Amino acid sequence: MPDNHSTTASPLSGTKDPKSWLAAHAISEVECLVPDLNGVLRGKALPVAKFLKALEDRALYLPSSAFLVSIDGRYSGSIDEGFAYSDPDMRMVPDVSTLCLAPGAGAGKAYVFADAFHMDDRPWMASPRHVLRAVLDLYRQRGWRAVMAPELEFYLTAPNPDPDQPLTAPVGGNGRAETVQHPYDMAALEEFEPVIRRIYDHAAAAGLPLDTLIHESGTAQLEINFLHGDPLALADKVLLFKRLTRQAAHQGGMHATFMAKPIAAQAGSSMHLHMSVVDEAGNTLFAGSDDADTSMFGHFIGGLQRYVPEIMPLFAPNVNSFRRIRPNHSAPANIEWSHDNRSCGLRVPAGGRAARRIENRLPGADANPYLAMAGSLLAGYLGVEEKIARSAEASGNAYKIKSTLPKTMEEALDRFTACGPVRALLGEDFFQSYLRVKSVELDLFQSVVTSWERDHLLLKV
Repeated sequence: MPDNHSTTASPLSGTKDPKSWLAAHAISEVECLVPDLNGVLRGKALPVAKFLKALEDRALYLPSSAFLVSIDGRYSGSIDEGFAYSDPDMRMVPDVSTLCLAPGAGAGKAYVFADAFHMDDRPWMASPRHVLRAVLDLYRQRGWRAVMAPELEFYLTAPNPDPDQPLTAPVGGNGRAETVQHPYDMAALEEFEPVIRRIYDHAAAAGLPLDTLIHESGTAQLEINFLHGDPLALADKVLLFKRLTRQAAHQGGMHATFMAKPIAAQAGSSMHLHMSVVDEAGNTLFAGSDDADTSMFGHFIGGLQRYVPEIMPLFAPNVNSFRRIRPNHSAPANIEWSHDNRSCGLRVPAGGRAARRIENRLPGADANPYLAMAGSLLAGYLGVEEKIARSAEASGNAYKIKSTLPKTMEEALDRFTACGPVRALLGEDFFQSYLRVKSVELDLFQSVVTSWERDHLLLKV
């Protein structure tokens, strides 16, 4: 979306009286969180008096280079060298509707998400929150409302102080580490009961809409489901969940990782996104009164099939992401669709008319939730606008179908750069920033000599 998009600072919608809320919860410090392009939470910690003052005078700032930081902490620079070196401030505007307790950070602390604006109050469109909000505005202009529900997988691991060493499973309640798969095993889930209880307690205190939790197929791999709702609010809560889970695991003497493929011989971790679209009255637009798929639903799937392969950096943002998306590695490597077939990249889950939805199974747990949601919704939107027909429904083992997805981060960035329709809608501010951050990350990775190279080439070539 262009720079002059009509997005404005969030009103005091959720918490009408932040001062009273902060006093009632004995808050002494507020962390203002600004999600960056990698989904890393940046920002400032403020004494509560300073925070309340900032709500009045809007004098809360952050260097604009916060949106130009690579995943390793280095700055990626800017196409405008003068801008990069001057590093002007952005205005941070707290979205007080997101105020919540920070249960894993100690007593008397709260979190709030903040939006970034230029000094003239134009949205800073490299901000992932603005990117998703702008896509949702496209839907509102059509009289539509997007509804989403993320499913997020992650691993609990033993502490890993040496990154040259592979990850190992943590010791569970029985004093032993898992060595084999235990998918959906309740006894295996009980091994991590103290950490799981702490996660749920933290989530309840922070107001996260968690649903069910299961043990997935990897050793000490878990999956949490979120209740469906507004995509922007859920993207915020996914990032909070990651932070709270890492804190809970650390308190239990473990690590929690949301890498897409943290362990070579184990299943990858995904962030499946369930999507539906309703009208202003809340009625589904994906199924007719006869329970049949609407043409809109077919076109929505067609848009995902056409555009997801071209914008994979929004779903697979790191080099490691592409280690997960391989046939027969517990993750789809295709953009086929089918009813209730998990070997397909796009799955229509079982359910009646009101539950008609599409599940995008391609995003990894490492994806920035704002950008993965924005990319999914934008691909579907373009499918409807362009009336793109979906393919014939896949059947059987879709892993055997030839993949049209990029196989490396380098190929994915090249295709992303050339995707004109998405680039036009998301705007150059976002595209240029994202491509620079990811290109620097790719270059840094390609300069590393890996243990595989030392193992197999050192004494043989």
